[in-house]
Amino acid sequence: MPSPFPPGGSNRHAADLPHLWLPYSQMETAPFPLEAVRTSGSRITLADGRDLIDGVSAWWTACHGYNHPHLHEALIRQAAAMPHVMFGGMVHEPARRLAERLADLLPGDLERTFFTDSGSVAMEVAVKMAVQYHLNRGVTGRTKMLSFRGGYHGDTLGMMSICDPEEGMHSLFADVLPQQILADLPVDDTSTTALEAQLKERGNDIAAIITEPLVQGAGGMVFHDPDVLRRLREMCDRHGILLILDEIFTGFGRTGSMFACEAAGIVPDIVALSKALTGGTMALAATVARRTVFEAFLSPDPGRALMHGPTFMANPLACAVANASLDLFETEPRLEQVAAIETQLRRELEPCRDLPGVRDVRVLGAIGVVELDILEDADALRRAFAERGVWIRPFRRIVYLTPAFTIAPEDLSVLTGTIVDVLRERA
Repeated sequence: MPSPFPPGGSNRHAADLPHLWLPYSQMETAPFPLEAVRTSGSRITLADGRDLIDGVSAWWTACHGYNHPHLHEALIRQAAAMPHVMFGGMVHEPARRLAERLADLLPGDLERTFFTDSGSVAMEVAVKMAVQYHLNRGVTGRTKMLSFRGGYHGDTLGMMSICDPEEGMHSLFADVLPQQILADLPVDDTSTTALEAQLKERGNDIAAIITEPLVQGAGGMVFHDPDVLRRLREMCDRHGILLILDEIFTGFGRTGSMFACEAAGIVPDIVALSKALTGGTMALAATVARRTVFEAFLSPDPGRALMHGPTFMANPLACAVANASLDLFETEPRLEQVAAIETQLRRELEPCRDLPGVRDVRVLGAIGVVELDILEDADALRRAFAERGVWIRPFRRIVYLTPAFTIAPEDLSVLTGTIVDVLRERA
C-alpha cells in the first residue's frame, strides 16, 4: 500500500491526511506531517530516506535514546510470558518489583505506587487521593486544589481546571471546568506574601498544592529555584495541606538529579511520574504516595478505598520495560551524561543571547531553552529545522532542546548550531 505521506516540501496540509486527527494542530493550516519509519539512538528516519537528529526525545520520554537493546529484550521476554493481565484481584512480579524499586529511589517514605497509563491520569489520581485523604480522616470542606500560573498538568477535564487558564490551550472550556485556586509561584518576597495571604484566607478549602518542581515544562520551560519547593513544603505543613509534585517531565534525571525534588531536599506527599519511566518505549505512569497518605485509606469500610482502576493499569509489558529502564540508570552513567549535556548546552546556546529578538537563554540539566520576544510561526520554524536535518519542535515563544541523555556530543552540537544559525537567519 503506497504511503499517503508526500515528500518534504509539499504544500498540502494536515487535514489532507486520511482518517487521523493530530494533537495540538489546526489541521486546516498545519503542514502535512512527516512520516517516521525507523528510530535508532537519537535519530528518526523518515519515509523519504532522510535522518533527523531528535532534539526533543519523543516529547521528553526517550531518555536512553531510541531502540536501546536492553529495553527491547525486556519487552520481548515479557511479551512471551504475559503481555497483560487485569490488576483487579491479581498482581504480578513486574509491577511488584517496579513499585519496590520506585520506593527505594524516591525520597523519604514515598512508598505506595498506584499505576496508570498516562501522566494526565496519574495526576487525576493524585488529586483524588488528596481530596479523599482529608475526607477519610473526617475533614470536610477541603476540596480545592491550589496550582500556579504557568503550570501545565494534562489535558483531561480535571487537569485542565488546575492548568494556567490564561495560557490559551484550554480557555474554551472555562465554563465547564471546576473552579480551583490559582496563585503565583512564591519566587520572591512579594509573591510569597501574596500566597501566604491566599492560604490564610482559603487554607481550609484546600486539599493540596500542586506544582511542577524546578521547571514548568509545557508552560514555557520556566525555571524556579529549589527554595520555592522548600517554601511550599513549609506552607503545606503549617496549613495542613498536602503537597503534590508533578514530576512527569522532570523525573528520571532530566533536571540533573534523579528527581527534581531532591534539589530542594524535600519529600512531597504525592508525586506523579510518567514520560521517561519506560525510557519512551511504552505508556505507563505512576502516582506514588507517602505512608501517611496511604494509611488514611485503610479501614474496614469499603467506602474509604480509592475507587479507581484503569483497564490497563500496571500493564506487565510496560512494567517490565520500566524495570529495564531503571536497570540502565544503575548500570550506565545517565546522570553524568546529563551533567555533560548541561555543560555543552550552556556553552553552545550562549551565542543566541546576543541575537535580535532573543529574550533569554537558560539551561538546567538536559534542558536548553532559547526564549524569543515573539514566535509568530512555529510551523515555519519547525520546517526550517527539519530541512537542516534536526527535529526541534518550538512552541509558545520558545525553542528548546530536551535530548536523549545518550546523545553523542557531535549530534548535540548539530542541534545547538542549527538553532543558532536558524535564529540568526530569522533575525
